[in-house]
Amino acid sequence: MKIESMGVKIKPAATSPVLSTLPADGLVGHIQAAALRTKALPQESKMKKRIKVLLVDDHPVVRKGIASCLSQHDHLEIIGECADGREALKRARELIPDVILMDIDMPHMNGLAVTDLLRKEQPKIKVLILSMHSNTDYILRIIQSGARGYVLKDAGTEELLKAIEAINQGEAFFSPEVARAALNQYVKGSGTVSSQVTQLTNREREVLVHIADGLSNKEIASQLGVGVRTVETHRERIMRKLNIHSVAGLTKFAISQGLVSLQ
Repeated sequence: MKIESMGVKIKPAATSPVLSTLPADGLVGHIQAAALRTKALPQESKMKKRIKVLLVDDHPVVRKGIASCLSQHDHLEIIGECADGREALKRARELIPDVILMDIDMPHMNGLAVTDLLRKEQPKIKVLILSMHSNTDYILRIIQSGARGYVLKDAGTEELLKAIEAINQGEAFFSPEVARAALNQYVKGSGTVSSQVTQLTNREREVLVHIADGLSNKEIASQLGVGVRTVETHRERIMRKLNIHSVAGLTKFAISQGLVSLQ
């Protein structure tokens, strides 16, 4: 992957008469603070412990390009690579990385669905979304999933390094144009999150993703290491909570909520 420097500068949000009237917490505070930190973070981390990074992207060339760039920095350690969401979930559980660089559109399980599942299961793992999507719907869905940051794939190496270091330290980081787009959408009042998704438990979301991926109850049970009856119970609860009673309907819902992609 070719990574070129963007050289984007961000003006402090306090100079905006619109943003100055907004609360300093919640979604706005989260993105606003992350945008301001893009200039303040050091280029090289001074931490003693190396940051363990897991790369997740279905394109081998992209993974190799990112790995090549990051391997030049001693404070980063690439501990693994994954080509799809299901593999990413498995490897994250095994390797427990500090940071996961996560693509969105991947086979089997969407990157946002993986992030959703890891949020409660492995809360210490920080996810940095690395994708080409810059539309606002994706940005809000990314924040909802629990990702700590979002960097566009055409960002410069320096920006990617700052993002990794920031979220590893428990902060948030969003590419400047991404932060601006999300804030503008929030100001317009059109940024909404589906309450239906939040009704589902972590395991129910995972089962929903597998259903949308076309797996049978038996196949889902094998993937999750549980009994078929357990999967049937989860399926019944999902249908009742969402008031959707067909596989086609569940699949359509999962796609509309960004839990799975059309790949």
